[in-house]
Formats: sequence, structure tokens, C-alpha cells
Amino acid sequence: MIVADHRDQVINNIRQAVAEERFNDKVEVGDPILSTEAKTQAVDNYLKRSHTLHFKIANWIARTFMAIATWLTNRTTTVSGWENLSSLAKHQGAIITTNHFNPLENTVPRLLARHEHRRLFIVSQDTNLAMTGGLGYLMNNLDIIPLSKRLDYLGRELPALIQQATAAGHFVLIYPEQEMWFNYRKPRPPKRGTYYYAAKANVPIISCFTEIRSEKKLATPEFHETSYHLHILPLIYPDPKLSANANATRMMNQDYAQKKAAYEAAYHEPLSYQFEPQDIVGWIPDRAQQ
Repeated sequence: MIVADHRDQVINNIRQAVAEERFNDKVEVGDPILSTEAKTQAVDNYLKRSHTLHFKIANWIARTFMAIATWLTNRTTTVSGWENLSSLAKHQGAIITTNHFNPLENTVPRLLARHEHRRLFIVSQDTNLAMTGGLGYLMNNLDIIPLSKRLDYLGRELPALIQQATAAGHFVLIYPEQEMWFNYRKPRPPKRGTYYYAAKANVPIISCFTEIRSEKKLATPEFHETSYHLHILPLIYPDPKLSANANATRMMNQDYAQKKAAYEAAYHEPLSYQFEPQDIVGWIPDRAQQ
């Protein structure tokens, strides 16, 4: 489990965001801050590089590293709901949705993609392309579909990139919650865009919920190690009789309802958004306050 710096501040940010019902807001601190021009340049550079031989080599290295990281990170991960993928055609592309709580939690849906012999593309914030070090190398060389807030990009380029990946039979991981909330165990209300893109591409949603479990072993003095259980929920298909807009709303509501039910079954409590210390799995608040 990655435990970055400033977790006390991040948890306070989560607590405040929950109180104000800002469930899709950024709570992390220290993330790269880029100007609009720099974000545009980062996305354009990545997309241009993605067609070069140099990128293809670096991409192979990055994917090999992630395959190893996926195995190491998920040695204790369990999965249920494989039967829900039985209706998925052999070469059918799809969009995976799950909760977003850790920089390495995308290794969990990678297990799903590997089991189904698919390549996994991740829709990732444009600012992630400015990361440095090992994580920056991965963000700039993995199968990434950059997410920019430019309206022309959201309306044309992004749906085209998603459709291109799914048409080739790949899976695309999108976080409808948008921002990462560290070890926050509750599913948050999703944003509608993910489901609009699924409807436009005419591909199903592979609805997932990752349950986070606290272990006895300590990762740091303030946090226990965690393990994961991936719940693969029923697939959600676009209705051919509905418009993309109507499908987006219907699919979003169904996905949220499924994640809510999975949460309640996993943690044996109704989903509510009153913040409690156990919402941050593995956290030892008494030690954090010392």
C-alpha cells in the first residue's frame, strides 16, 4: 500500500468535502499544478508520442513493470462475480468503472483485464502527465487516455480515443468519482460523463466495486496494511432504443445503485455520508493525532 505524505491533511480535506457534499473534488495535496497551456501541451505531446517507435518500446517496458506490480500488489486480492462477465463477447470492448482510492488500486481491475485477455487503457487527468520519477515514467508510457477539461477535447477527441480503444476489443478504466480519495471505502456519487461515452461507443459498463480490508500488519505507525476484494457486478448495456443522453443517466443510476448494494453487503451497514474514522480503511486516528 502506498502511504504518501500529508495524510492527516488529506483526511481532513475528505472530512470537509463530505460535510459539504463535494464528493468529486480534489483532496490530495502536492499534485502538479499546470497552466491551461501546459496541460494542452502535455496532452498533445503524449498523443503524438504514442505513435512513435520509442513510445512503443517504452510502453512495453511500462506494461511489463505493471504486470509485475499487479502480481505483487494483489497476492492476497480475491475476486467474486466472474459469472457476470459470461455474456461478454470474446472480442467485446468495454468500460470498467470502480471506486478510486489509491494510486496503485488500478492493479485490481488489471487482474480483471488480464483474466479476460484484454489490454487496459486508463482515462487519466492531464496533470498526471507532469509527474516525475518512476510514477511519471509510467504515466507517460502506459496505455493512457488523457483527460483534458477543454470542451473541444471532451466533445471530440476523448470520445474518439475511447471508441478507438473499445472497438479494438480493449477495456478502458474510467473513474466516475473523478478524484482519488485515499483509502475512502464508500462509493461516491458518480459523474455522468463516463456513461455518456459508453453509450456513444455502444459498449457495456463492467461495473465493479473494490472492497478495502484492514490487515493487522502496520504499513506506517498511523496506518495498517490493506488488502482488496474485487466485486464484479452485473454488466450494464446501453439501451438501443434510448438516446446517448438518456442512456447515460440510466446507466449512471444503475451503476451507482449496484456499487451502493455491494458496499452495504461488504460492510454490513447502510451507505450514508456522515464521516467516520473507519471510512478511511487502515487509519489509526489516535496515533495520527499524537
